[in-house]
Amino acid sequence: MSDLNSKKWITAELHCHSIYSHDSSNQLEDLIQTARERGIERLAITDHNTIAGALLAKKLAPELIVVGEEVHTERGELIGYYMKEEIPRGLSVKETLRRFKDQGAFISIPHPFDLWRHGWRSEELLELLPEVDAVEVLNARCLLKVHNINALAFSKKYNKPMLAGSDAHTLLEVGLAVTRLPVFNSAEEMRVSVEESQIDGRMLSVGDHLKTSLQVGWSKMIGTK
Repeated sequence: MSDLNSKKWITAELHCHSIYSHDSSNQLEDLIQTARERGIERLAITDHNTIAGALLAKKLAPELIVVGEEVHTERGELIGYYMKEEIPRGLSVKETLRRFKDQGAFISIPHPFDLWRHGWRSEELLELLPEVDAVEVLNARCLLKVHNINALAFSKKYNKPMLAGSDAHTLLEVGLAVTRLPVFNSAEEMRVSVEESQIDGRMLSVGDHLKTSLQVGWSKMIGTK
């Protein structure tokens, strides 16, 4: 009997950044250790427009890491999981989706209604929906609760699988918002597993938003690598 059939459930952090993102201070080794300490069994490193850090992390913890990428299209952002080839920023939405699909990646829409952070307009989301595998309905870094409320309502209305992600840019944030679902080890298995996903977690406080922004700024200023 496979892991999926036996319904072994895991906790996944599906939106996380490392120092390979310009706005994150997370060292790879510290990120891996923190995830393990917090009971996370799949950690998707989804750096901005690069998979370099995720590939290195995969070598350090192959059973834990999912290679992801948060790609900024000519419009909003999309996340691919189980990435094999990096996708550059700034491509058309159609071309970005094609490149995701050519490598068999699982595709998600992060913080879909947060226009402050490269979200999407409602009419664009309706066009995207048939092309993606899931919608992120809880993002811990959204400043306004309404962004997550709208994402959850949208996903339920159109019966689209749901994900949660901390969007962690510092270690403080890792595991704030997680997805619980049957174990998966590939994009294909993730598509099956996500049909039963359960989201859990909370949003980052305003105070911690400020704290983490200062932390990242300081680490980049002193050249922490």
